[in-house]
Amino acid sequence: MRIHLPAVAIAAALLSVSAFAQPKFGNASPNAGSSTSQAANAAADQAAYQEVDYTNKGRKGPPLIVIPGDVKSNNASFTQKFGPNNIADFAELELSNANFPVLERSNLGPMLNEISLAYNMGDPQEARKVMRMGKLKTTKWIVKFDILKAEQISENKKGFDGRAIGALGGLFGTGGAVAGHVVSNVQTAEVTGVWLVGMRYKIMNAETTEQVAQGYKELKMEVGANATSVMGVSNGAKGGVGMDTMVQRLVQTAVWDIDNKYK
Repeated sequence: MRIHLPAVAIAAALLSVSAFAQPKFGNASPNAGSSTSQAANAAADQAAYQEVDYTNKGRKGPPLIVIPGDVKSNNASFTQKFGPNNIADFAELELSNANFPVLERSNLGPMLNEISLAYNMGDPQEARKVMRMGKLKTTKWIVKFDILKAEQISENKKGFDGRAIGALGGLFGTGGAVAGHVVSNVQTAEVTGVWLVGMRYKIMNAETTEQVAQGYKELKMEVGANATSVMGVSNGAKGGVGMDTMVQRLVQTAVWDIDNKYK
């Protein structure tokens, strides 16, 4: 028995499916689809944001507030780019994804300074006074994320410059001169650097300011570049995970730990 659905019903069903489809965007680059585009996109895909499947996200965690942490690294390029608020923004996002009710700092206004001072000083009386106001009454945890380390620990370089070898080609007659000319026009270079970035998280009792738990996570960040030139034809590439992505991944790793151990 065949059931014939009205065209209107079919159209409505298709519209409802398309309404929930994930947005897709085109690539307007003039190099779209080329070998350089494919290589660059493949590298970018490795660094793109990926959602974490938090172990206990089906269970609601205690209400919390993320206060700005400290960036204690002496690396100038890192401290110029990142402040405590950048890290706290990532933390609020990931803790919400892990099903922790997060009272966002943007809703606290000037009270955030009082809260941060009370917990950084470990002053339970001041903490109780602040946390008895309005929405803050239900808060159980104060969470803080600090960057303790950001340093490049190694760099490795290798390359080939054919000019010196090519100069010897003339010693072996015409054939050697031709070969020497080809070799002298070959140059390659490759550089790889590895960073270590470490993050500490602290969980404090919202009422007493006492530390409930803490942990430390450290990840490697590799950046690299290579270039080749043969007879005037050159190609090169550079990339790696940037500092923004590195901090976000550290936050995700720390939140996974919190969700797995302390919820």
